[in-house]
Amino acid sequence: MAANSLNAEFALGTFSVAGSEPFGALVVDDKAIALDALYSRDGRGPRAVLSVLETWETSFPQLRRAAGEIRNGRASRRLLNLMSPIEVLTPHPPVVPRQFFCTGANYRGHVAGLMRGDSSMRPPGSEKEDPEEVARRGEAQANELAKTSHPFSFIKLPTTIVGARDEIILPKDVLKPDWELELAVIIGKPARRVRARDAMAHVAGYSILNDLTARELVRSARFGFDWLAGKSHPTFAPFGPYMVPSAFVPDPYDLKIQLSVNGKMMQDESTSAMLIDISRQLEWLSSIVTLMPGDVISTGSPAGNGSMYGIFLKPGDVIDGTISGLGTQHNLCVAEE
Repeated sequence: MAANSLNAEFALGTFSVAGSEPFGALVVDDKAIALDALYSRDGRGPRAVLSVLETWETSFPQLRRAAGEIRNGRASRRLLNLMSPIEVLTPHPPVVPRQFFCTGANYRGHVAGLMRGDSSMRPPGSEKEDPEEVARRGEAQANELAKTSHPFSFIKLPTTIVGARDEIILPKDVLKPDWELELAVIIGKPARRVRARDAMAHVAGYSILNDLTARELVRSARFGFDWLAGKSHPTFAPFGPYMVPSAFVPDPYDLKIQLSVNGKMMQDESTSAMLIDISRQLEWLSSIVTLMPGDVISTGSPAGNGSMYGIFLKPGDVIDGTISGLGTQHNLCVAEE
């Protein structure tokens, strides 16, 4: 999980070691140092990743300077001795947001894949139509809406979030648990009614998020959609392993998203296929709510979900996910006791 695979000078994460309490940490190359240790010399500075984000404009240059000293061997011997190899640490979610938003139907092929592989995802009244035709129509509609409409956004509960190597608990009453690996945006400055051209200044960094879905529960016979039942089961959002600052991600639309299940590649696409870009997503969300530091926006899933193949997660499955330069996830699926 090297933090510099996109030439990142540093990343931020939350970790534990040997059962310790989770701690915020600065990640430089393949090692991490607790923020407590980094700031203990003068007693000033944020200790948790959320507090770093709440003071991002001042914290970022401080951390960048500290990372440079560590990388160039100019940091004190005490600090260098306190750094731990990433592989001995347990990653937790980089930050647990106060608000957690997802953008749906935001990749070319994703909507078509869902409709092609799972009849329950097709629009009402299309049950007798050719699935390929329904899928083509759905993809064309998604493309057109991306040009003329606002994003399709919904809320997912922060209680779904777990770490990048935690177990995913498959609820006993969910028949079609599905995966959706996505690029996550982490807010670093409050945003209310920002325009798209100014929105990226509010982004602190990027991470990986798997927006798991109870596919058969998304559609409600009474009300159309049920995002609570479909999206917000515990452990349905593996997040991390860390946050890479946006300054070190030259182009968020040039990242490879890849997810495999039991070693078989299922999702393999570039963020360049995103329909509504991050700026427009933030513009829309901030027209409704105030986005706060630490808030997370999951920006949509590429094609290749289980629904596209007509297969779904089961106990014992292992999910591996990666996004260029942002690390990797490795999650075992287990049955709910």
